[in-house]
Amino acid sequence: MEKLKNHNLVEVIYKDIIFEKRPCLNNDGKPVEGLYNAWIILNNPKQFNSYTTQAVKEIILAFGEASNDRSVVAVVFTAVGDKAFCTGGNTKEYAEYYSGNPQEYSQYMRLFNDMVSSILKCEKPVVCRVNGMRIGGGQEIGMACDFTIAQDLARFGQAGPKHGSAAIGGATDFLHLYVGVERAMMSLTLCEPWTAHQAYNFGMITDVVPALKVDGKFVPNPLVVIDKHSDEFGKLVFGTMKTGTDLAKGKEIMAKGTIDLSMLDEAVNKLIAKLLHTFPNCTAKTLSEVRKKKLEHWDKNKESSREWLALNMMTEAKAGFKAFNDGPKDNREADFIKLRQLLAEGHEWNDDLHRIISPQYQKV
Repeated sequence: MEKLKNHNLVEVIYKDIIFEKRPCLNNDGKPVEGLYNAWIILNNPKQFNSYTTQAVKEIILAFGEASNDRSVVAVVFTAVGDKAFCTGGNTKEYAEYYSGNPQEYSQYMRLFNDMVSSILKCEKPVVCRVNGMRIGGGQEIGMACDFTIAQDLARFGQAGPKHGSAAIGGATDFLHLYVGVERAMMSLTLCEPWTAHQAYNFGMITDVVPALKVDGKFVPNPLVVIDKHSDEFGKLVFGTMKTGTDLAKGKEIMAKGTIDLSMLDEAVNKLIAKLLHTFPNCTAKTLSEVRKKKLEHWDKNKESSREWLALNMMTEAKAGFKAFNDGPKDNREADFIKLRQLLAEGHEWNDDLHRIISPQYQKV
């Protein structure tokens, strides 16, 4: 047979992420000869696997490599550790380099857009293995995937309006397709996270599995309500965070346990084993047709969103990211009320306004 051509754009040495080919397992859990899954792994656990500019470039190339690899059955998009899949862009880099530099952030957002598009155009099924919290831009790149399987200690949500941005890197395009307009509106504006059980109940993820082991046995997340579906008013409470005494008891159970992601890996492998037993081209066509619903919004909005986000680095984003990066650990948000009062008085966006509303400048 003639030597196969290499269709990758470049040969890359991965530095900020991990790219691995792992054996594809059959239904019996045994490896299938000559077939693999490509694991694209975010590797910044000290900063909750937030992506740097370098990582974004590597993710784009990794999805291209996985897409072109004839031996790859599916892509698993995940991260190192058990605390976070991804919390979005690297706030340190945002605060120290991009804040106040819209021309630079515009170029960065072009890379970000290409990262999301690289997931949506991947010719293999993409499974988001949620090993921990999926927040902000992490939620956006996660929703660009085809399937999501999460460990049940994970939390999902946005952070934009709380930290000076808007979730227009995909969340405003995708979230309503999963959960409906009103739930999407609440998540995108209020930035209140959902538990993994809520995300599953709302239809945002494919499956959720336990990750906490106590006395050698897996137990459901002890911090969420799992034994009833509604309160005395008929409001759905299944999957919501516990409160009061119940929450305290749940924390005691958490303290006794250890996190084990073996059930998460098993669930991911079982899903891919089912995909293995389908015609690959028919599956790829099905993926591309369903993805059109996301692309309809994404392709329409991504460039105007990029331009707005770049200009926003001169005002609210600059204030928000610097507050989060430079503020004290117990206060990383701008003074929203003071900001609204100053704007109501017609105060211009300048360094004086930033100092007034930023926690790092406020007197103790």
